[in-house]
Amino acid sequence: MKIALPDTSGMLADYTLAGTPIEAAPLRADPARVVFSAAHVVADPFTASDPSGPAQVDWDATMAFRRHLDAMGLGIAEAMDTAQRGMGLDWPGALDLIRRTKAELPDALVFNGCGTDQLDPADARSLDDVRTAYLEQVEAIQGVGGRLIVMASRALAKVATSPRDYARIYSDVLAACDQPVILHWLGEMFDPALAGYWGTDGFESAMETALMVIEENAGKVDGIKISLLDKEKEIVMRRRLPAGVKMYTGDDFNYPELIAGDDRGYSHALLGIFDPLAVAVGKAIGQLGAGDVAGFRATLDPTVPLARLIFRAPTQFYKTGVVFLAWLNGFQEHFVMLGGAQAMRPLPYFVDCFKLAEQNGLLRDPELAVRRMKALLALYGV
Repeated sequence: MKIALPDTSGMLADYTLAGTPIEAAPLRADPARVVFSAAHVVADPFTASDPSGPAQVDWDATMAFRRHLDAMGLGIAEAMDTAQRGMGLDWPGALDLIRRTKAELPDALVFNGCGTDQLDPADARSLDDVRTAYLEQVEAIQGVGGRLIVMASRALAKVATSPRDYARIYSDVLAACDQPVILHWLGEMFDPALAGYWGTDGFESAMETALMVIEENAGKVDGIKISLLDKEKEIVMRRRLPAGVKMYTGDDFNYPELIAGDDRGYSHALLGIFDPLAVAVGKAIGQLGAGDVAGFRATLDPTVPLARLIFRAPTQFYKTGVVFLAWLNGFQEHFVMLGGAQAMRPLPYFVDCFKLAEQNGLLRDPELAVRRMKALLALYGV
């Protein structure tokens, strides 16, 4: 099968599909690593609301995708930045999403994003404002039986004046949590408003503050996900974590190496890139559990160029690539996103995503993917 694809000058050349779609191999009940996919949401394309307004979600398609992730044996990190949290999905929409996922998949492994996004950072005047916002979300999510991922707070980054301010807020929030949570250290490449998180611009001092929070509240922390796109920083921190506290890699550039680990430990995973890679992840983690590290690396290593493309700078627009692949794979009937975010990447990006996904066996129905890619090219005048 062939498709004519343009290069960056608009010149067309035939591309011959040669990849073999990966056969689904769901994770078993006791996988070698705890693996979460941060899941995207499907926008309602028929809404009359402007993209700048409250999120209008196609709930049927959104829940169907979560059933797909659960069927693959992956955990679901719900209402996170992959779901356009804070970039199209506000707190009321996030809580609705959390409630619906709990009702749809009551027995699935689901942790839910808990932040302060109902508080505009411009309106945050004090630590009390931040504390109140966090605790409102803790109460609401736990009220529907949800587990928590305590997300980084733009408002806290604005009002905090020292590392101790972070420690106070996190201790108060964790005290209100009825089950151990996952903390989320999100780097400024994902959200520029989080620059200087933990009260400092330096990694080492920021890590010390995060470790202090964990050590002072170890019974309330299941693990921490760090999304800094720097494997060495993750490894350094992983080796410092208290016993029983997991490191969840958030490194969408270096995940195979970090999950495989070394003789001093390994990372579990909570990744946005595992939304489009779910089938490959199921296969790879199964290989790892069988002791086939080489097979694990052979499955996941070739996906890294695709991940690096999807998450290239400006990194916060990676959701566009994630949803594009969901559309190519038939998980939704359109390529429309909350806030019009489908327009946040150029055509060559989509062309390269198509090629790399196909080469890695990530297009489950190549004929459908080709038809949809041709439809996108026509939209661009190709």
